[in-house]
Amino acid sequence: MTMPITSVTKDPEKLQLTVLADFPVPQKRLWAAWADPRQLERFWGPPFAPATFTHHDFRTGGRAEYFLTGPNGEKWPNSWKFAAVNPIDFFEAEDGDGDDEDMPTSMTFTFETTATGSRMIHVTRFSSVEAMEKTIPGMEEGFRAAMPQLDALLEA
Repeated sequence: MTMPITSVTKDPEKLQLTVLADFPVPQKRLWAAWADPRQLERFWGPPFAPATFTHHDFRTGGRAEYFLTGPNGEKWPNSWKFAAVNPIDFFEAEDGDGDDEDMPTSMTFTFETTATGSRMIHVTRFSSVEAMEKTIPGMEEGFRAAMPQLDALLEA
């Protein structure tokens, strides 16, 4: 299995984190993994803190609610409010964590066809440099742990 993440770019001036990841599957298959909450549970969140989606209304104006479960059983709730969903091409959401005043952040996932399969472009926008500096280390670690799980799911 290859590492799907091809780049991680931090831009403090734009208050953005951009993650590019390439997958050897058609764009439609990559999109399907994000559209189905049971598939999302197999990769969203690192192996040591898997996600459980309790609600997933994947449409413009819809909402997803989930929690990550830590190694000692602790639960961290989170939610996405979908600002825009354009099936197969992109979705934009506000990422909210009720316990963290530096949240919500906004995030966009764009999906493109490439010569070898498909690409996911994830952009997170932060409210301040402080929020960005506080959040990025865990977020980057989470992506680096989660994307190989997505790659394995897509290969299955």
